[in-house]
Amino acid sequence: MSPWQNFIKGFIKENPVFVLVLGTCPTLAVTTSVANAIGMGLSTTFVLVTSNIAIAALKDFIPDKVRIPCFIVVIASFVTIVDLVMAGFFQVIHSQLGIFIPLIVVNCIVLGRAEAYAAKNSLLPSAIDGLSMGLGFTFALLILSTVREALGEGSFLGHKFIHSDGILFFILAPGAFIVFGYVIAIINRLNRCKK
Repeated sequence: MSPWQNFIKGFIKENPVFVLVLGTCPTLAVTTSVANAIGMGLSTTFVLVTSNIAIAALKDFIPDKVRIPCFIVVIASFVTIVDLVMAGFFQVIHSQLGIFIPLIVVNCIVLGRAEAYAAKNSLLPSAIDGLSMGLGFTFALLILSTVREALGEGSFLGHKFIHSDGILFFILAPGAFIVFGYVIAIINRLNRCKK
């Protein structure tokens, strides 16, 4: 697989949210606003890229019996960095994302890519894979949050474009599931049309 194919797979062919259906809990929880989606997406992208690089570099030194615990320690180290940087410099988004930043440690996208890709490949392909999956996750969060914020608040990035209150249903959990389901249905339909 070429580096370009490795990069674009996270957006379309293996999108972690819409195709692999991974990381659904944080996806539905943080997509109430575009700002939250960007914060969560970029945080997860940083953790994916750095942990994939570290795991690809250390894979030959980690015994098979303790592979998963070692991966979690590596991932937790980078999540701690993200959490501290966000708490120090981006307090508003940090407080809105709350527990979902520390929970990146157990996000199945991050651990899954470490196990399925970084543990079996060299540094550069692992870094590209982490970037691809991270930006694909961010892309998915942006789509969902744009629809939910526009319909639920009548705004984009906090700027109102409709002078009404919006439809509260789309900000709540049932609205998240409905938007998520419709987006997956549209993507499946588009994929069938391509074949």
